[in-house]
Amino acid sequence: MPTGPTIKPASAVLVWTAILILYVVWGSTYLAIRVAVETFPPFVMGAVRFSIAGFVMLVAVIVARRGVVARPGLRELRDCAIVGTCLMFGGMGLVSWGEQTIPSGIAGVVIATMPVWVAIYGRLFFRERLPRLAVVGIVVGMIGVIVLVGQGVAVDRSLDPVGMVALILSPMAWAAGATFSAHRAHLPSDPFLATSLEMLSGSAVLAGAAIASGELAAFRPETVSGDAILATGYLTMVGSLVAFTAFVWVIRHAPLPLVTTYAFVNPVIAVFLGGLLLHEVVGPVQLGAGGVIVAGVALIILARSRMTPTSEAVPEERQPGVAAAA
Repeated sequence: MPTGPTIKPASAVLVWTAILILYVVWGSTYLAIRVAVETFPPFVMGAVRFSIAGFVMLVAVIVARRGVVARPGLRELRDCAIVGTCLMFGGMGLVSWGEQTIPSGIAGVVIATMPVWVAIYGRLFFRERLPRLAVVGIVVGMIGVIVLVGQGVAVDRSLDPVGMVALILSPMAWAAGATFSAHRAHLPSDPFLATSLEMLSGSAVLAGAAIASGELAAFRPETVSGDAILATGYLTMVGSLVAFTAFVWVIRHAPLPLVTTYAFVNPVIAVFLGGLLLHEVVGPVQLGAGGVIVAGVALIILARSRMTPTSEAVPEERQPGVAAAA
């Protein structure tokens, strides 16, 4: 893990408010996505969501900086486009597509494997040290995924195999974008500017996917339900803007291991909300597999937290955009 400046003192109330926002908002985005894609084509919805969020954030940056914003170079624009493609299209685009047929709670559990892939990529491509505890976490997490997929796809056939493939590929793409951002990407020093450019470039790729898949040609705006519009608005304004602002603030004011606890709290909230509001049924084997995945993720986060002092935060120039945000 990269090191950075000493954490600035902050009120414990503010820190926990920001962390609770990450817990609840990012945990609830899977429910919102499920509601949205019932009548809103996933790639079209994603393109709309991230184009609006990216534009709003870009305007906010310009206003907050009083128009004094460093113009990004070609390499910065290119790397923002790469990260945006991995996160917005490969990450959120595939989540939205997969949730057309997969319950939101299951989606939240599968996406929780993102830290597993971050650890694997870091070792394979950047020769990061992988403590034994992290290796155990990777093995445990993979066992959970195998059990979850095997039970739902091969045994009781309650899960759509194509949708599951999309959800498995999603955290792999998400982790690729986060890893590239942390190790190789040259991004604007302002994390909000970088994120706005990532969202805008990702929305362009999603729009291209909507065209290539035929979604846009078949799209009829009048068929989009009011619930889907509200869910998309929630994803745009709360999921992408409010929660990310809280993330950027708290990552500079709280120990990194504390902040990253959202990674194993979010799937719990996703399963709870899916059952409570959408009456999604998750069987005992799937719940057990989800628990195993969460345990594996917790072991990886614990192992990585021991590799860097908890009094350090991720430096601003290496903030992985919205790599954590759903």
